[in-house]
Amino acid sequence: MVIPVHDVNPARRTPYVTYALIAASVLVFLLTPGAEGAAGGESHVAQLCQLHAFMDHYAAIPREMIHHQLPRLVPTGQVGTGVAGPGCVMGVPGYDKSPALSVVTAMFLHGGWLHLLGNMLFLLIFGNNVEDRMGHVRFALFYLVCGYAASYGFALLNADSGDPLIGASGAIAGVLGAYLVLYPKARVWVLVPFLIFLPLRLPAWIVLGFWFGLQAVYSSGRGVEAGSGTVAYAAHVVGFVAGMLLAWPLKAGTPPPPEPGRLLFGRRARHRQAW
Repeated sequence: MVIPVHDVNPARRTPYVTYALIAASVLVFLLTPGAEGAAGGESHVAQLCQLHAFMDHYAAIPREMIHHQLPRLVPTGQVGTGVAGPGCVMGVPGYDKSPALSVVTAMFLHGGWLHLLGNMLFLLIFGNNVEDRMGHVRFALFYLVCGYAASYGFALLNADSGDPLIGASGAIAGVLGAYLVLYPKARVWVLVPFLIFLPLRLPAWIVLGFWFGLQAVYSSGRGVEAGSGTVAYAAHVVGFVAGMLLAWPLKAGTPPPPEPGRLLFGRRARHRQAW
């Protein structure tokens, strides 16, 4: 897996929507019950019960999205003691929930620092140029549509699943698909893990094409260890394809990215530097 760190494709205007999405995602994560414990890996039972209750309330649940029915019992956030020891108390839902609107709230929820930072890194690198090409309002709508397409695409394939679907990955996958269509020749600096992290400057079509290929392979169940799959790879695939289709009408009028020349992480180097 390659890690993108910068693209050589300057935007003409400030990506306010991209920055707002990143700020909102970080803020929601910090306000999520159990976020501190999730960051340190030391969540105790009370934090876990609060987190489960919070996720059941605000996350997108495929079974709820497809069948439009809330479960009879959900975690209340309280801790109880049973024969097997302390555990989460289950009770009747004390809230009204719209499964369709939960897709929006779920896009700002993340399961840990690694999940959050990985998503925000991709959004920061590729979102600014897509927003620059679409404009602020259209980009916001585009992001929302891709998120819905990814979430419902995954839900249709897992209609009976009661596991929470969280994260901005589906919407961000749409951003990556749009970037591939609009700027396939833009150069992207990436770190390739090979004994050490090797910095390389590659065309976007290689970086994003490789990323999409991995998601497609993983979504089929190949290359993923049994019992370890907690990532909604199918949502990534659907979101990516949706982003490509939505961006395609804009391709003809998109100016090509600037020639990178001898650039070092987007800045012209005055002399050679050793890595």
